[in-house]
Amino acid sequence: MPDNPKIKVLIVDDHELVRFGFKSLLGTQEGIDVIATLSSGEEAIEWCRNNEGAVDVILMDVNMPGIGGVEATHRISKVWPKIGIIIVTVHDEGPLPKQLLNGGARGYLTKGNGVEEMITAIKDVKQGKHYIAKDIAQQLALSVLPGETNPLDLLSRREIQVLMMIAQGSKTTEISGTLNLSPKTISTYRKRLHEKLDVSSDIEMLHLAMKHGVLDENTMPVK
Repeated sequence: MPDNPKIKVLIVDDHELVRFGFKSLLGTQEGIDVIATLSSGEEAIEWCRNNEGAVDVILMDVNMPGIGGVEATHRISKVWPKIGIIIVTVHDEGPLPKQLLNGGARGYLTKGNGVEEMITAIKDVKQGKHYIAKDIAQQLALSVLPGETNPLDLLSRREIQVLMMIAQGSKTTEISGTLNLSPKTISTYRKRLHEKLDVSSDIEMLHLAMKHGVLDENTMPVK
């Protein structure tokens, strides 16, 4: 009986050890072929542009320098909708799971999930299904229940993107260059973020984002 074609996987994460670890784990699995590892959202978009049809599934980190995983997921899923993107991140709560799943991702895992679950997700997404880890699915279910609301749920995808780049310590001019928006537009986004989140400074805003699961302490800029 002829073998099924291997599922071609691309790994995108800015940490070399994570890329190496995922590649080593998946490299031993029958039916999966890790064809490349990349370190940023920009590299992932460029790779997809130069290698049309060469990848089935992308494992995408969220917090990366530059445009990061949120914007990369949106752009790739819009231009190459056949590619299944699985988010693999430390963020298991807050607005990110909903934002990313609405923005084109077909799977969502945390880095605490095991390799067997990752393999199941890859196979399901290759078949056109969605796969959400149980802990993420529970958080999404709880988020629609009445009770305490998350102020970050009010943010748009672009506002989340600007917030995460501010968290990386990027200056207004750097953010505008990366997102191809004017510095004035970025300043408007920053002001809107402060208003929506009812904060008076970037530091206050970043601590609120960390509290609600969009950032972790490793993302915060060193002051």
